Amino acid sequence: MTADSNSDIAWHRVQLRKNRNAVKALEIAHFTGNIAASSDQMQKNIAILKRKIADSERCIAAHERRTKRPVATDLQSLASMSWSSWNARRVGWR
Repeated sequence: MTADSNSDIAWHRVQLRKNRNAVKALEIAHFTGNIAASSDQMQKNIAILKRKIADSERCIAAHERRTKRPVATDLQSLASMSWSSWNARRVGWR
């Protein structure tokens, strides 16, 4: 993975990884019975983490839509791309 010039996006990527690992650990602990918290509280915690994951994914996806160049190199894909919205000097800048 490349380094992000936008610190907000880098923060969201770290939070995404951290929250996914936390959900995985909570779900494993829930199914193995190795946790003392109530089932209702655990489900609330998992729901909160999944909401945070979705928020980070939306933020990262919006950033990538704004800054990524098209990957396809066939003439049809390149012809249908709106190149006026993409500027090499503006990428990564706010």
